[in-house]
Amino acid sequence: MKKTSTGLRQGIDRRTVLKGAVGAAALGTAITGFPAYLKAAGKPIKIGMPTIMSGRVAILGESSVDAAMVTVRRVNKAGGIDGRMLELVVRDSRGKPDEAARMTRDLVNNEGCEIILDAEASSASFAVNEVVRDVKKFCIHTNSETSSLTADPKNRVPWVFRTARQGIHDAVGGGLYAAKVSKEKGLKKWATVSPDYAYGRDNTKEFMEYVKIFAPDVEIVEQTWPKIFQPDYTENVTALLNAQPQAVYSALWGGDLVAFFDQASLYGLFDQFQAFAVNLGDYPVITAIKSRPEGVHSGSRYHKDIPDTAENEAWYEEFIANSKVLPTNWSWENATGMDFIVAALQETGGNTDAEKMAAATAGRTIDSPFGVGGKLTMRAADHTLVNYMVGYGKTIAKEPYIVGFTQTDWAEIYKHEEDWKKRNNYL
Repeated sequence: MKKTSTGLRQGIDRRTVLKGAVGAAALGTAITGFPAYLKAAGKPIKIGMPTIMSGRVAILGESSVDAAMVTVRRVNKAGGIDGRMLELVVRDSRGKPDEAARMTRDLVNNEGCEIILDAEASSASFAVNEVVRDVKKFCIHTNSETSSLTADPKNRVPWVFRTARQGIHDAVGGGLYAAKVSKEKGLKKWATVSPDYAYGRDNTKEFMEYVKIFAPDVEIVEQTWPKIFQPDYTENVTALLNAQPQAVYSALWGGDLVAFFDQASLYGLFDQFQAFAVNLGDYPVITAIKSRPEGVHSGSRYHKDIPDTAENEAWYEEFIANSKVLPTNWSWENATGMDFIVAALQETGGNTDAEKMAAATAGRTIDSPFGVGGKLTMRAADHTLVNYMVGYGKTIAKEPYIVGFTQTDWAEIYKHEEDWKKRNNYL
């Protein structure tokens, strides 16, 4: 995918409009190959996409945009939605909640976006959630894994859904896996190092809760909470070394995880305990670490062999052919978000009314290269995605980077998720 001459990183006041149909001189036929006169055939359906396109985790935003464009290109090449082309309008929020909220309003009020594909991290997704509640635009959250975003009834909006994986699902899968390793290796003393905001704290709490449910002898001896995007992790590394745990869990992600691993390796941190890093499996993360430790336990993110199907391999190849970055967990989540948007638009005949789109999305199952058995379902009860790949594997220093993947049965996830919802009064 080509970008405009101004680029995607030149500040939050510069915008890039990624057009499926042509009609903008800056883009021409670079994205879709459609001649300019087709734009006049019907008003495009504009989809606004606030995300992070600058800073330490910019590669995640870039991989989100490129993944969404896989679906946009396919749909527009096939003639659009009843002749209307899809148009993706991307804004860089720099990961700041106030900017994400402001840009979402601007995408609706000034750009005329009829749908919002919220590709923000959890901290900003809660802000976007309130904006789309207010302006009543159909929205899919694609990256926020904080469970309460859709699990807590107070946060739910009738026309808002989530295609990001949900923290509680990974917590059950991770807890089962980690408890098994703990029992096999006698890992009773645990520590954690996770980002100090909603996602990091909620994810870590849920993971450790389920480790202790499945392995009651486990105790937490240290928890350290680095600020998001902080440059130096010396204090956090020192805290872990002083605590002398047998195992460490981390929900750090993106560039923060790379920086932490690079700095911690200088102290030989990963030679002293078993490490569990849920987000390590993302291609750009594991390939960016200078000295990749082997044998770190990583949760499922995106991998071309998980699931090991021809459909997943084909999607990977299509993504790579049109992107300058490697696919990430955010990639498949945004591709899935676009796929659900398209499925709903096809049912409504291109009508973007929030309530009609919601009715066409709740409870829907789609074919997907990312789902168990090639299917993904948008659960009607809480508007969250189910039946995606959940599990853990171990890292190695070269391709395929993750081996020995152990998939969690969704029957187990559903059972424990139900109990968790009851304990938190989410039912």
